[in-house]
Amino acid sequence: MAEKKVSILKAFKTIIWPRRKLVFVGLLLIVISKAASFVAPVSLRYFLDDIVPNKDYEFLKILVIVVVLSFLVQAVMSFLLTKVLSIQAQYMISQLRAQVQKQVLSLPIRFFDNTKSGALVSRIMSDVEGVRNLIGTGLVQLVGGTITAIVSIILLIRISTTMTLLTFLPLVLFAFIALKAFKIIRPVFRERGKINAEVKGRLTETLGGIRVIKGFNAEVQEAKVFEKGVDRLFQNVKKSLTATAVMTSSSTFLLGLATTGIMMGFGGHLLMEGQITEGQYFEFTFLLALMVAPIVQMSNIGSQLTEALAGLDRTEELMNQLTEGEEKERVIKLSKINGKVKFENVSFAYEEDKEVLHNISFEANSGDVIALVGSSGSGKSTIAGLAASFLNPDSGRIMIDDQDMAKVDLVSFRQFLGVVLQDDFLFEGTIRNNVLFPRPNASEEELHAAIKAAYVNEFTNRFDDGLDTLIGERGVKLSGGQRQRIAIARAVLANPRILILDEATSNLDTESEALIQKSLAELTKGRTTFVIAHRLSTIRKANQILVIEDGRIAEQGTHDELIAKEGRYYNLFTYQARI
Repeated sequence: MAEKKVSILKAFKTIIWPRRKLVFVGLLLIVISKAASFVAPVSLRYFLDDIVPNKDYEFLKILVIVVVLSFLVQAVMSFLLTKVLSIQAQYMISQLRAQVQKQVLSLPIRFFDNTKSGALVSRIMSDVEGVRNLIGTGLVQLVGGTITAIVSIILLIRISTTMTLLTFLPLVLFAFIALKAFKIIRPVFRERGKINAEVKGRLTETLGGIRVIKGFNAEVQEAKVFEKGVDRLFQNVKKSLTATAVMTSSSTFLLGLATTGIMMGFGGHLLMEGQITEGQYFEFTFLLALMVAPIVQMSNIGSQLTEALAGLDRTEELMNQLTEGEEKERVIKLSKINGKVKFENVSFAYEEDKEVLHNISFEANSGDVIALVGSSGSGKSTIAGLAASFLNPDSGRIMIDDQDMAKVDLVSFRQFLGVVLQDDFLFEGTIRNNVLFPRPNASEEELHAAIKAAYVNEFTNRFDDGLDTLIGERGVKLSGGQRQRIAIARAVLANPRILILDEATSNLDTESEALIQKSLAELTKGRTTFVIAHRLSTIRKANQILVIEDGRIAEQGTHDELIAKEGRYYNLFTYQARI
């Protein structure tokens, strides 16, 4: 799969920049909050060295008021900060999810053939969650911790340069250990995201195929598959917990050494020698605690930030995939088409060196019905997929109205395309919504005309809610024939110039099929139609029948011409007629 080099930061820029004023307000709140946090420790020196020895009550009142106000400022700033940055983080998550989902929908069909839908859901919904930690907690810790550390160091050096350097050594050692730990943890989190996506993907498949699972009594088998997946997830978590434990234990010892051992040992020596006052000693202690606190917090949220970055790495991989619209050679925009389609020596392979189509050549004039017949796996659906532009040929070319499809903008082409696929996919919701899917703003007259053409009203009239009947996920509450008629009505409403019918009548009973054949006869008039059919009786009036065998056109002609040849088509037709 081709890739483009686009940083996720570009996506952030489009999200953050329009709301930069609120982000700057958040940064200002951080500065004010951290400035207020220094009032209490600095006031200790004046309290112990000046106010208490001199019994200065007036100064005491002022100091108490200033300290109380500083805590009030911190509380207010904390509330506002949480509200502002949390809102921005949630906004970024929603916007980034929308961008990633838009990117995914624009990727070629081949990408989806090789990627589980459940895994994509995980990447869209879960991987971007890290933005909350980066913009919320991460921004506060980075900016606030930096301000606190710089100001604290300046004030600490002012009290005692030697003691500051001694206490700083364990902190530097801890920072070194933390960086090493994060370097180990990050790839572990990247792997966790992949495992998590795979497990969720399998779970999605399991729930979607619950009838098959129960039908084959395979609940235990599926449970074991899922257990293996969650065990892989557990083993991954165990690795990250080990690295986190090393970091946490190191912080406990080294920060304890800095704040207690050095402070009590060397600080006590300076105090007893009279090199610092009691007020300076306690001021130093509180300032050191103030500097160490964000470091401890950073170590605690470090794994979260690392996981966030790993998730965004995976998101960036997805955003770097080359979309259909970014293929530079697709410069021709179609405003209208007649529907002439021509295959010229087209070959195609899903996997390298494993061709499924070999030098396919044929021509469909505007309004022709092209029937594709042959055994399963012969390449019929692949030809239809190429005609629908879902796939691109590996060699040869496909022409649409004498324009090379490889140079045609796909969005402009697909506005003239309609499909009725073999799996008759329906969305959860009502019958009305599913028929209106290609044209949500269609009039009631157009809607009912499509419903009547596909004989959907034949069964909706029996439902209490009619067209507003809820059909369940993938139309599970309907029969196969009912689902297929809705899919055909959807294609009728789309009013396409090129129509793909992939086993469009495969799930219909004999009576329904007879009705649908009448509607399809009307639907295909004036439209270039590709019909994949196993029931050969349904394609007798096709302008051209292609018999596909092993990825090649074995026979080509009308029904009467092929019957006269008494070849492969003749054998298939006469065999079905005897059944």
